[in-house]
Amino acid sequence: MRTGYLDIAVGISGDMMLGALVDAGVELSGLRQQLQGLRVTGWEITAEKVSKAGIQATAVTVTATASDEANDHQAHHHHASYTELREVIAGADLAPDVVSSSLQVLDSIARAEASVHGVSLDEVHFHELAGIDTLIDIVGSVVGLRMLGVEKLYCSALPVSHGFVDTAHGRLPVPPPAVAELFKGYPTVPVDINEETVTPTGAALAITLCEQVGFFPPMTVEQVGYGAGSKDFSGRPNVLRLWVGESAGGHELLITDEVVTIEANIDDMNPELYPHLMAQTFAGGALDVWLTPIQMKKGRPAVKVSALAAPADAEAVAGIILRESTTFGVRLTRSQRRCVDRETVTVTTRYGKVSVKVGYLDGRVVSVAPEYEDCLEAAQQHSVPVKAVYSAALAVADELWQQPND
Repeated sequence: MRTGYLDIAVGISGDMMLGALVDAGVELSGLRQQLQGLRVTGWEITAEKVSKAGIQATAVTVTATASDEANDHQAHHHHASYTELREVIAGADLAPDVVSSSLQVLDSIARAEASVHGVSLDEVHFHELAGIDTLIDIVGSVVGLRMLGVEKLYCSALPVSHGFVDTAHGRLPVPPPAVAELFKGYPTVPVDINEETVTPTGAALAITLCEQVGFFPPMTVEQVGYGAGSKDFSGRPNVLRLWVGESAGGHELLITDEVVTIEANIDDMNPELYPHLMAQTFAGGALDVWLTPIQMKKGRPAVKVSALAAPADAEAVAGIILRESTTFGVRLTRSQRRCVDRETVTVTTRYGKVSVKVGYLDGRVVSVAPEYEDCLEAAQQHSVPVKAVYSAALAVADELWQQPND
């Protein structure tokens, strides 16, 4: 499977995305031709090689070419509202998947703007973005990925810089409120730059087009492109790096996500409190919780409390462990996990119905596991050992091993 990865070391914007795509092999003439499907005149797209802190990159520029007053009005003012931009993309002579993905990116920006400004979607206007620039950046990025054959796109954690930026709404903190809204629920990393490095369009492209945010997928790298930003930062190349290649080792068949492990070493807590701690941690959003006996300094026996959580729930889970245990601190570690696709089916045994988890890889069953709680309930109702119900459920589910996942 053709895979892409966006290395957002400093920032991302629409023109940086286009630059990275062209640098990675998208022919500008072909991109320009496909963008004619937008049926909007008065624009031109150009590319040139530039140097950013010693790295050669491609800078793409979208400019207005209209000369008469009517076209000038179209180039600079028309299609500047969300509603008008959406109508242009929806009515474009482009592939259905290009239109659909482009609309998703535009909708992401509009929803963020509407949320931070307290208005409806119909009232959203892209004051910081010229209408034509927005169209070309969004649609051009989607078209460019399609031209490279990228089927799945991933990206690094989103960089958070600092400072202030002047906008139509006044002087705003960096990242601007719309970008901060788009960042919700995604991994971020601080960068010590006193400038805006991520634009709303750039943020929307990353979170909308990428399957996952925060890690590099296994791939055999074939191309690497560098898209240049318009600003220069001391000691840092302001470039967006795009990796393109083929997925390696069949990992595209697995569900990949990012998790956070929260841990604490405890040597002074009443053992009677651990069941409640685990229950509260699960209730707070933990995916899994476990206890490990360890030996700490001075030979003291202790317990390591470990919890697994999604990045969005990690802080809440950490807070529960701090409140409900005697520890003075917790450790948070980000990691990746790969899971088989799964579903839950119900089988009928001599003891009643039992839910069974079924795992699939490449369309074939690779794991079958009866749900313990169902087995326990059935065992209590029939006064038999839990293992008897468990075995009965496995026996009925045995036929699932030969069935493809349709």
